[in-house]
Amino acid sequence: MAAASVAGPPGVMLREIAFAPQLGVRTVPGSASASRIERALGVSLPSSVGETTGDPDALHCVWISPDEFLTIDVSRTQEHGEAGAVAAALDDDRPGAGRVPGQVVDLSGNRAILELTGPSARAVLEKGCHVDLHPRAFPVGHAVSTLVGPVPMIVHRSHGETFRLLPRSSFAQYTVRWLIDAMLEFRTIRA
Repeated sequence: MAAASVAGPPGVMLREIAFAPQLGVRTVPGSASASRIERALGVSLPSSVGETTGDPDALHCVWISPDEFLTIDVSRTQEHGEAGAVAAALDDDRPGAGRVPGQVVDLSGNRAILELTGPSARAVLEKGCHVDLHPRAFPVGHAVSTLVGPVPMIVHRSHGETFRLLPRSSFAQYTVRWLIDAMLEFRTIRA
């Protein structure tokens, strides 16, 4: 990935963010279980399609569906048992509190996290992304499930010229090769 990166004005760089914790959350926003999970996580859940919450350079949460979310912390590596600690918030042994519905599952090995950044990052993705990536339609902080080439993934615009791509781990190598091929044009421009 580093060898395929292009510096300078037409620049585009690709890297992997390895071993970042990813927790899958299932709960109804605004419910008692959502409140407990938000307190345990330390980040609020998004409330609408495409929304993300939290810090894109640390712990943040991506809206997947009306009752499904993915929390990601790109500032550190995964620690064993952290999903269980958050899931424990659904059980409350205080009198009258009881268990509330919801689910927290460790999905850290489920998706790779690839970061495409630079002035040409959007142009590379536009070669095969099935959503409009123009800043008017896809502002910083926006994230959706879509296709890039033939691969289903989450695309998150974490910063102005930075996109995080989260394909299933089994598609990571193919996605990297697809992106490197799409980046080749910008290496030629620079030469």
